[in-house]
Amino acid sequence: MAARTKSAKERPSYRCTECGWQTAKWLGRCAECQAWGTIEEYGAPAVRTTAPGRVTNSALPIGQVDGRQATARPTGVPELDRVLGGGLVPGAVVLLAGEPGVGKSTLLLDVAAKSASDEHRTLYVTGEESASQVRLRADRINALDDHLYLAAETDLAAVLGHLDAVKPSLLILDSVQTVASPEIDGAPGGMAQVREVAGALIRASKERGMSTLLVGHVTKDGAIAGPRLLEHLVDVVLHFEGDRHARLRLVRGVKNRYGATDEVGCFELHDEGITGLADPSGLFLTRRDEPVPGTCLTVTLEGRRPLVAEVQALTVDSQIPSPRRTTSGLETSRVSMMLAVLEQRGRISALGKRDIYSATVGGVKLSEPAADLAVALALASAASDTPLPKNLVAIGEVGLAGEVRRVTGVQRRLAEAHRLGFTHALVPGDPGKIPAGMKVLEVADIGDALRVLPRSRRREAPRDAEDRR
Repeated sequence: MAARTKSAKERPSYRCTECGWQTAKWLGRCAECQAWGTIEEYGAPAVRTTAPGRVTNSALPIGQVDGRQATARPTGVPELDRVLGGGLVPGAVVLLAGEPGVGKSTLLLDVAAKSASDEHRTLYVTGEESASQVRLRADRINALDDHLYLAAETDLAAVLGHLDAVKPSLLILDSVQTVASPEIDGAPGGMAQVREVAGALIRASKERGMSTLLVGHVTKDGAIAGPRLLEHLVDVVLHFEGDRHARLRLVRGVKNRYGATDEVGCFELHDEGITGLADPSGLFLTRRDEPVPGTCLTVTLEGRRPLVAEVQALTVDSQIPSPRRTTSGLETSRVSMMLAVLEQRGRISALGKRDIYSATVGGVKLSEPAADLAVALALASAASDTPLPKNLVAIGEVGLAGEVRRVTGVQRRLAEAHRLGFTHALVPGDPGKIPAGMKVLEVADIGDALRVLPRSRRREAPRDAEDRR
């Protein structure tokens, strides 16, 4: 019996190709990441013990460690520096992921040109395009610099060779899934190849004090393609978001070892390239001389940045038994909830049998509950064909009982609305300090909020900053 028993070295083992989870027997579904058909057999590693070795760098009290070596260097793109926490730290590895065509390569080529200088060379390695194709894009967006070096490579050894030849301060690799090592089995983009490529570039970055920007592919669900191991290895993970039919692009921090993850960078993509937007609220508004039924303004928070956005709604008589419910830039579930609240708590019965269309302006996506009140007022205004008062913004979460709940950052939202010239606001109770000259009406439920429609009078006049004092 003992002779037929396999040793630990010969016993097969199984591993998930998505997340790296290991198991002693084959399973159809990974117990860690819940992916189907990703469990593959591989040889169990032999048990080894590591003896203590020579110390390369002596341990120091943390107060004696020189922190100046981790000082961030600006990239030349202020909106990207905002998300990174001031710029790129020497030795840091940043992963930028986004859907195809969203503008990742355009943004990074612009960063490569603006960060290149006499003291800091930049190496741009492309694995998806030829060098001539990248040069054409650089001509179009004016991203040419004598200290920007360009190479088209898909072999890891060749990329490391370029590092020795150029000695850059910044390496940009587009993309990590296209580079492979001939010493590792598997196709480019697989778990083994991505781990080897990322590991080699991370070691090179730390040893040379070189900042590295990696481009990552995403799946159809929007998640970063390949194993989650890549996200754990890098120092910063950024998501590049945006609708390809709109001009707005957002860079959102998901992981950042050198700064906060609640910052968002705003960009505008156009024919001449991509530019940062220090004040992007104008993209989300439609300036009119007179208010239009079915429109309401709100202030959303993208990270810590307040943005004024416009919600539009349209209701028409339905020609089919099941009325249409179409949304763009809004969550369908929250719009449906606002329709139910308006019908039950607001006593608006005409919505159930009509086609309803709701959208945002400029491609912005409103997913936070603070936009509930604006959505409800836009729907009510469209149903009654009555415009809301001019220069009015609505902020608040609406519950199923019809109550208007408090949200975070009301003071910052009101300050942004006041800066853009809006003079009236609907907010939940106790909003805090109100900007001077701005009239604020505190509403307790959806019934109080609906009284702002001109055909019904309000029970309480707005209170301005002087009255609150």
